[in-house]
Amino acid sequence: MTTAKDLLPASLRMGTVMLKVGDVNLMSNYYQKALGLNIVAEADGGAYLGRGDTPLVHLQPAKGLNLPGRGEAGLFHTALLFTDQSSLAATVASAAQYNPALFAGSADHLVSEAFYFTDPEGNGIELYWDRPRSDWNWDGSTVVMDSLALPPQHFLTQHLTEESVAGQPNALAAVGHVHLQVGDVLTAEKFYVDTLGFQKTAGFHGQALFVSAGGYHHHMAMNVWNSRGAGPRKDTLGLGEVLIALPGKDDVGALAERLAHHGYAVADDGSEIRFEDPWRNQIRVSVEVLPGAVAN
Repeated sequence: MTTAKDLLPASLRMGTVMLKVGDVNLMSNYYQKALGLNIVAEADGGAYLGRGDTPLVHLQPAKGLNLPGRGEAGLFHTALLFTDQSSLAATVASAAQYNPALFAGSADHLVSEAFYFTDPEGNGIELYWDRPRSDWNWDGSTVVMDSLALPPQHFLTQHLTEESVAGQPNALAAVGHVHLQVGDVLTAEKFYVDTLGFQKTAGFHGQALFVSAGGYHHHMAMNVWNSRGAGPRKDTLGLGEVLIALPGKDDVGALAERLAHHGYAVADDGSEIRFEDPWRNQIRVSVEVLPGAVAN
């Protein structure tokens, strides 16, 4: 049983998601023109893209690797969180205009409004806005979420403005959550809740798990909709690394101790740790200030 001292800090933030990509120019073009991100930094042939000085996605060249199969563990989507509906609408519009075929759906989740896309190498993307926490409903420790209709054109008609289009490059955004494909939900809960110290906020008939720190609806999620029974990942294109930012070195150290206690190998350089989940998804936990982060 997870005790209070084993929980991840309430001020946890999700950091940059690293993607291994086959065509850096194609992917960089998409994230800039479709999602309105700018190049924050370049390194080793790759690029960090984000808003302002906040990196959200790291594109790492990985020529020679294959695309992952649909049923393999890995990334389901990276979810970019916007501060308001107008800012969200501006990026939904630019993404739809870039290539309408990459639009994958939309939903009102009660806690949020979300639009889904797929990048040119098949990585899922969610663009969303949170309703105020005071509007969220909880059933005990479970947050009430749903997937109700959210017609895109109606949303854009209501919220897209000339000001939000012009201000898109400067509008704040953050990685709100990361959603993974895994082999089974029970193993995911044992790792992400019992070992890492997230709190379970929702589940879906043994098919999905939602977890968070500090009462957010979810910082991470795992599902088996495409990947039930999947084993450890091969080295493929797609998800390279998930970054989680904690407020202090003591928090990182405490997590390292929990992982070691549960038998997980941890690479620890004194300021950050790296480890794998049961499907070989790479996770890095660091003490890192995320400038311009959207409060969640």
